[in-house]
Amino acid sequence: MGRARETLSAGEARRLALASQGFARPRDAGASAGWGLRRVIGDVGLLQIDSVNVLCRAHYLPAFSRIGPYPREALDRASHRAPRRLFEYWGHEASLLPVALQPSLRWRMERAADEAWTGVRKVADESPEIVESVLAEVRERGPLAASELSDEGPRTGGTWWDWSDGRRAIAWLFWTGQLTAARRRNFERLYDVPERVLPADVIAAPTPSREDAQRKLVGLAARALGVAAERDLRDYFRLPLADTRARVAELVEAGELLPVGVQGWGRTQGYLSAGATIPRRVEARALIGPFDSLLWERSRAERLFGFPFRLEIYVPKPKRVHGYYVLPFLLGDRLVARVDLKAHRDSGTLEARAVHLESHAPAETIPELHDELELMAGWLGLERVELPTG
Repeated sequence: MGRARETLSAGEARRLALASQGFARPRDAGASAGWGLRRVIGDVGLLQIDSVNVLCRAHYLPAFSRIGPYPREALDRASHRAPRRLFEYWGHEASLLPVALQPSLRWRMERAADEAWTGVRKVADESPEIVESVLAEVRERGPLAASELSDEGPRTGGTWWDWSDGRRAIAWLFWTGQLTAARRRNFERLYDVPERVLPADVIAAPTPSREDAQRKLVGLAARALGVAAERDLRDYFRLPLADTRARVAELVEAGELLPVGVQGWGRTQGYLSAGATIPRRVEARALIGPFDSLLWERSRAERLFGFPFRLEIYVPKPKRVHGYYVLPFLLGDRLVARVDLKAHRDSGTLEARAVHLESHAPAETIPELHDELELMAGWLGLERVELPTG
């Protein structure tokens, strides 16, 4: 980046953030799906998984946003088959991560007694024999879904946590790294022991100290974000607050993070990834999934783009402002619109149930959005786009 910068303009910060997330390059999905996916993973570091399927599963969308229409089967191959390039674990929520990162997440596996959900910890504390039985069964019969356990055990709890002890045990084993995800079948996770899933060199890799592992994760977050506040760096891999603060200070001292002021951020301290390059222009066009890493830290989206963003999936319908499954629309280096999308697979229609333009949206927003929706429809195997009337 040349000599150290003391301040960034709002436009520089915006362009740097987009470039670091892979939006400054031309889309080129046709060259090689595998190469394109590797490039996307190299940029963003991990892909969040979510169960909502009103459009398509969340982990498929970031690559489409960055490289265009690619075969989704390529991402399934990378995460489900040998030679496996991605594995599933708790990164930013449930995530697909490069297999080489597994050693750097073992500290989280070791801290499951502190970090795992209460109901999951409870079965490990109170019924260790169930945990051992489930592990033995998966070792013998895996890959295995929780629903396929020979004896799920009694149900405890209520409402959402009305899981059997077997399901809680298998979730505990996944959290602690004693089991991993072999693949998903109709989105249901199939569990197996790591030595049958992960590459041998990953299994054999030494376990770094918690401090070294967290420095690596913060460094990856910094490169993926380009410029970030401490809370942004913490949120990327959902790191503990005190640990993040210590790691950021250590990386600043090492010269890997550079403190910088950012126009419009007020007293919020920014940090640059050393070596980051600010492009002069970003000419992007993309629909951004609501679980995309560009939007993870909501306050950052507002700081960078002046774009308050709220996930309204869990908001009662009468109280929703923009819609159920809303994708921001990126044009140039600004977020200029929000589109509530639904895929009607039975009729082959991609429905834009609502379109909301930002006040700064340029005149070409609607035709550019329509072209992008046509591109997405083709990628999803849908025949037509339906825009709202009026």
